[in-house]
Amino acid sequence: MFNHIINLFFPKACAGCHSFLMANEAIICTSCRHEMPLTQYYLNPENEAFKKFYGKIEVEHVSAFLYFNKKGIVQELIHNLKYKGHQNIGTMFGEWHAEDLKVLDLAVPFDMVIPVPLHRKKYNERGYNQVATFGIALSTGLNIDYNDTLLFRSKYSKTQSKKNLLGRSEDLKEIFDVSFTEKDHNKHFLLIDDVITTGATLEVCSRALLKIPGAKISIVCMTMAHS
Repeated sequence: MFNHIINLFFPKACAGCHSFLMANEAIICTSCRHEMPLTQYYLNPENEAFKKFYGKIEVEHVSAFLYFNKKGIVQELIHNLKYKGHQNIGTMFGEWHAEDLKVLDLAVPFDMVIPVPLHRKKYNERGYNQVATFGIALSTGLNIDYNDTLLFRSKYSKTQSKKNLLGRSEDLKEIFDVSFTEKDHNKHFLLIDDVITTGATLEVCSRALLKIPGAKISIVCMTMAHS
């Protein structure tokens, strides 16, 4: 009853279109949920996300949950997650996509979710890693571990979003590393991030994880840049 009274005077807004949410809606409205640009990449082993890594690094599976279009609903949601502290958006994406990933027929199942890490300086500025809640929800839904200390960022770098592919690759060299023990050997790591653009960051992170004996890598992101 108390929550109903609060919502009456202070109604919650949809994180996508900012319209008021109905009593049976959470985070995004029903209209926005139906308009979400799902990629369905998890159903196609040789999807466009997978092709970004073909011939560069060996990966077991690559997919992205949603298409990222400029000025679209997904950009608004990622912006709210990344810069406005709406971490429940990551949880929603993770719970939703975990159900999709359960249908994958993998030779070796996922063992552990690994987020692309932020440097401590960037983490302190933002106060959280924007992919953490997505990863935790995936780990819960898939019943596997979540580990945000195995892969770490040893150097601080400025944003990569406006650099070309060559510039990104050069800047990312030797930025990421791993701290592992024997119990991490022979694991299938599910590497996650918010947006796949060129794939340069994910490739370098994967190479770091492949330093672990017997490691296998899969990649799943919340979104993928789509022209």
